[in-house]
Amino acid sequence: MTASLQREFDKVFAQLKEDGFLLLSDPNLPSVSRLITGERLSGSWWSHKLAHTIFNVNEMLEDHPDVLIMKLISEKVTFVHRELWDRIYSIGVAREDWQLNELSAHAQELLAAVEQEGTIQTHNLGPKPARELEMRLLVHTEQVHTESGKHAKVLETWDAWARRAGFRARAKSPVAARRFLEERLAGVNQKYNASGKLPWPSIP
Repeated sequence: MTASLQREFDKVFAQLKEDGFLLLSDPNLPSVSRLITGERLSGSWWSHKLAHTIFNVNEMLEDHPDVLIMKLISEKVTFVHRELWDRIYSIGVAREDWQLNELSAHAQELLAAVEQEGTIQTHNLGPKPARELEMRLLVHTEQVHTESGKHAKVLETWDAWARRAGFRARAKSPVAARRFLEERLAGVNQKYNASGKLPWPSIP
């Protein structure tokens, strides 16, 4: 690792630790691509001259023991610092109405299968039911490359994720957890004049 890459990672990780979450790419909210380029990118960061650096920093974040990757803010890839993991876990296992109401039959079947097996790979299942579960935080998902070179998602229960991550999970009040994250994001939105959204209905 070069010294310049380490400096970029340290800068990005410091921002992640300060806010608790950080997007992969966003024109307004703090994101890896914006921190590295210093620009508000509206398109794909892959075409930017610093794309290689962005990619390497993303890889370093993915490998970091204090970083969880999920679709949390505005349905975008979000890096979440360990500080917030207890809230994420508490929401994920709560099975509240916003998570279960109007869940498609295929998604319900997939959720039951994940809960029975602990971990399931979706290369034969199609993307829609998996996305339903992911967007409602009912499972943790991770994208992987199969032996055939194709992309697939691994779905796992939050308990299976916690064991794999070495995280001692203890469920707390999901309402308090959602309120905490709403207030944290509201502060970041206000600071950056952004409009990031969380996947559940706002708490009155």
